[in-house]
Amino acid sequence: MRGISMKHPGSADVLTEVDVPRPIPKAGELLLKVHTAAVNRTDIMRRENTALQAPYPILGVEVAGEVIENASDRSEFSTGTRVYGLVNLGGYAEYAVIPADRAILLPDSLDYVSAAGIAEVFLTAYQTLYWLGKLQKNETVLIHAGASGVGTAAIQLAKQYSQARVIVTAGSAEKLAFCQELGADEIINYKTQDFAEEVKKMTEGNGVDVILDFVGASYWEKNLSSIAVDGRWVLIGTLGGTTVESLDLRVLLQKRIQLIGTLLTPRSDEYKAKLTQEFMKNIDPYFETGAIRPIIDRTFPLSEAKEAHEYMEANKNVGKIILTVSES
Repeated sequence: MRGISMKHPGSADVLTEVDVPRPIPKAGELLLKVHTAAVNRTDIMRRENTALQAPYPILGVEVAGEVIENASDRSEFSTGTRVYGLVNLGGYAEYAVIPADRAILLPDSLDYVSAAGIAEVFLTAYQTLYWLGKLQKNETVLIHAGASGVGTAAIQLAKQYSQARVIVTAGSAEKLAFCQELGADEIINYKTQDFAEEVKKMTEGNGVDVILDFVGASYWEKNLSSIAVDGRWVLIGTLGGTTVESLDLRVLLQKRIQLIGTLLTPRSDEYKAKLTQEFMKNIDPYFETGAIRPIIDRTFPLSEAKEAHEYMEANKNVGKIILTVSES
């Protein structure tokens, strides 16, 4: 079968198409014919990881497809059943295996392209907002990188599921306008505005209850200024650097701030399964009615995985980037 791996760690140029055997599902797993796979930041991080050694894996952690073989005791996943979800690598390929307890039934209202844009970003957003950020109804949340995949998911969850007040940052008028369409109440262009000052005005000096932070070091001081007393600050990325040069811990103490770091991909199978089950129970009805929807920026054929990675690294996307593997 065709798959996308890497010659060695490095830039998008190292991505290469390989011919490898079809995977064999173990007990508790499903074998899927992959129709679509999503491109995620975690794929780029793995591609650049100099600690990796050959043989290099098939990339990709998020797929949508149809069940070819069921090696689990879950009778709902008969041959031909359409599903989507997170895999333990191997998503950029014609076939992949997925633990049955992480497979999500694909409703008739969604196609394979849309489905591939759900699991990673919505599960990350759900985990971040609710398991870690403890977002409550009618609280205020600040979502950085609002037009990103996780950002667009978080806006919708916070608004539809929690009726929260949503403040977002993004770097262009186009991206901010799209965030408003998804439900953002307040928008801030971080390139032309000081978001800490704007948040202060918007919250009458009180700050926000939850911060969803993809940026890290370069936003440290402004996030400290923007968060409320007893606020929860969840760090899920370091696009703005990893080292804070000067750190005064007194503000964390005085505001009683909870600073939480997380990554979803390295979590255990058990953790991801539990998260998936709760997400399905609480959020699936919103997908079925269309109140919440995956945001797809554009698609690339599997053979253009390199171009898809470059497109993401250029921050051109509003929503998800999808690889089409086989005809839907």
